[in-house]
This record gives sequence, structure tokens and C-alpha cells, in this order.
Amino acid sequence: MSWNEYFDRQIKLLGEDAQRRLQDKSVLIVGAGGLGCSVAYGIGTIGVGAIDIIDFDTVAQHNIHRQIAFEIDDIDKPKAKVLTQRLALKNPYTEFGFDSVSFEDFIQKSHKRYDLIIDATDNTQTRLQIDNYAKAKGIVWVYGSVEEFMGQVCLFVNSSYKEFNQTQTSIKGISAPMVMHIASLQSTLALRYLTDLDVSKDLLHYIYFKNGELITQKFKMPTKED
Repeated sequence: MSWNEYFDRQIKLLGEDAQRRLQDKSVLIVGAGGLGCSVAYGIGTIGVGAIDIIDFDTVAQHNIHRQIAFEIDDIDKPKAKVLTQRLALKNPYTEFGFDSVSFEDFIQKSHKRYDLIIDATDNTQTRLQIDNYAKAKGIVWVYGSVEEFMGQVCLFVNSSYKEFNQTQTSIKGISAPMVMHIASLQSTLALRYLTDLDVSKDLLHYIYFKNGELITQKFKMPTKED
């Protein structure tokens, strides 16, 4: 199998020059749960040169229905390790790395430079840490969250996660298909950003159902220029 054959359909979409530029990019995925698994599958085979995944947690039985990388035999195994192993089987053209630590511990010891960070976490504190780190390092990041049949996604460039209402609420339940939908949107924003295609920045997309209809609302996040 050749590089051109593997990426044939995407080369037809992006062009060979853009596809080769992806090889020089590196991405950090924070979280290997529901969003993390789907995001990793979404961008893990597009041709990014290096992808690191961090998550301190292990696979639990209640994870498996919505965390698509894991199987029953993976229970109690480190999520980040299992996920990178699965991705390596699908794509020989990306260097995958993992660390089974929290984001806070990871940034204390890592000196890597990333072109993009993708948030696949489920808590406000870590997202604030990602936002602070990204701003300090000048790195763009993609936010995503899911609850019930609702989801949000945003490519943060000049705005800040601090603009959100940061009250942490208990999880009422999560729709597995909505997790995959939001992760797909995160992955698409990431692909367009990494290949220099037009992409909406600092625009929050809020996706939900109303009377059975799928609704998408968009909100411009405030920036220093506003």
C-alpha cells in the first residue's frame, strides 16, 4: 500500500500539496473517552504527522457503548494506550503517542509544540487549563461538549473559554450518536484549520433538538478586538 493510494480520496479533495503539509503538523487530543475516541478516529487517518493522546483513566464497562475504540476485553486497560494502539493499526503514516496522565501533569513535563489542541474532556476545570495553556503558547484549540441530545463546538483562536458560564453540572445522560456528531464537527474544523481552508473561528455552534427538529444556533464569541 502506497501513501498516494491510502490518501487517494482526500488528495482528490485537498490536493497533494495540502496533504503533504499535513505531515508537518502535530495535534494533541486531551481525553480518550466518548469524544476522544471519535475525534481520534476522525483525524487519526487524515495524514497528520504526529498525534498525542492523553487520558489518566481506564476503560470501564459503562464507557463502551459510546467510546467506539474500546471492546469488552479492554475493561481496566488505560484508555489512551488502547486508543493509540487501535489507531496505529489503521494508519501507518502517523506517529501516535500517549500518556496516561492528567492534562495538568502532562503540560508540566512535556516540551512538545503542537499546531492544534482538541478538547475531548468532560469537565470545566480541564477546559480552563487547556484555554490558559493554549493562550500562553499561542495555540489554537477546538472545544467540544455533549449532554443528552445537545452538543457544542467552537474553534478558539482569539476568544476564550472563560466567556462561558462555567458552572459544572451533573451529567444527566449522553446520546452516543450525538457524541459522534460533535466529534465529527470537531474533526472537520481541525482538518480545515490544519490545511488552511476557510473555517469559522471563535464561533460557537450549539446543536440541539426542538420538537424533534435538529437545530443549530451560532454565537460569535467575544474577542479582544470586539
